[in-house]
Amino acid sequence: MPTPMAPHALTWFEIPVHDLDRAQRFYEHLLALPLRRESMGPNLLAVFPSGDGEAGGCLMAGPDMAPSTQGCLVYLAAGPRLADPLERLAASGGRLLKPRTELPGDLGCFAWVQDSEGNRIGLHAPQ
Repeated sequence: MPTPMAPHALTWFEIPVHDLDRAQRFYEHLLALPLRRESMGPNLLAVFPSGDGEAGGCLMAGPDMAPSTQGCLVYLAAGPRLADPLERLAASGGRLLKPRTELPGDLGCFAWVQDSEGNRIGLHAPQ
């Protein structure tokens, strides 16, 4: 079996969006962090901050991007308390799909939300 290239499976994610300005406002308000704009060919991106060796990702608007509540589910770090972004959810233009759910042991909790573009996104926090 080959040796993994990274200590984790996730290296990059892309959340498809139709309206990058609206989606960027949604995520910056919901998660209380700035996203950085970039372009890649015909696609426009708003990149989430990440540290060295951490998986990264972005919002991506382009001809092949189609937001959906089906398919893969990305979980974003919600900060130390899940309650904080959930309190900002409606004002951000999103809605709750699955309420706060406790995970076993010390794994924290999660919720599913629908973003401003119609994507289902998971939020995870220690409490």
